[in-house]
Amino acid sequence: MAPRDEAGDGVLSAPEAASRALAHAGELITRNPAAVTSVEPIEDGWLVEVEVLEDRRIPSSADMLALYELELGTDGELLAYRRTKRYSRGRAGSGSGVS
Repeated sequence: MAPRDEAGDGVLSAPEAASRALAHAGELITRNPAAVTSVEPIEDGWLVEVEVLEDRRIPSSADMLALYELELGTDGELLAYRRTKRYSRGRAGSGSGVS
């Protein structure tokens, strides 16, 4: 059975979508998700961007991070996910693109 939203009305709020995306990311990605960086409503649910620490290095400014997009349905179920960008901690820049 699909998990219900907290209000019980079948529609997720942005914070609930972010929480579900973090949970899904934790199940799919071998590294721990660090933070939700964006939550955006889309036609059939939510598009959530999650930042993940992929490779811890010394010094920490050399850590490798990645951004993942997770598409959730209105019920919070994962429909799709993809890594959109990989970068050093000090070089996030703007825009998408896997490097």
